[in-house]
Amino acid sequence: MIEQIFSLYRGNDKAIEKILFDENLHYLHIVINKDDGLPEHYSNSNVYMTVIRGVLSIGLGDQDIQKYEAGTMLKIPNQTKMNINNFHDETLELIIVKAPAPAV
Repeated sequence: MIEQIFSLYRGNDKAIEKILFDENLHYLHIVINKDDGLPEHYSNSNVYMTVIRGVLSIGLGDQDIQKYEAGTMLKIPNQTKMNINNFHDETLELIIVKAPAPAV
């Protein structure tokens, strides 16, 4: 078999899955419940964030929190302060691709 196969979590409980981490990119799958989020942090690479379901509430840099619905992709530059939250009833599901892969 030439291809590698990866499975993503399909539930509603909070999950942060590191699906693929190689020298080219990092591919993460994240599920966040209402009134939960990730610790504020700075991006360590270019981040391509796709909202799969729910509504993403995100503060970038010093900007006010913005809301993005399912079907939206954001491109976030390296070293940007990020504050990711779910303030809505529906479970938030994200795909995050970091490219190039961050240097450790």
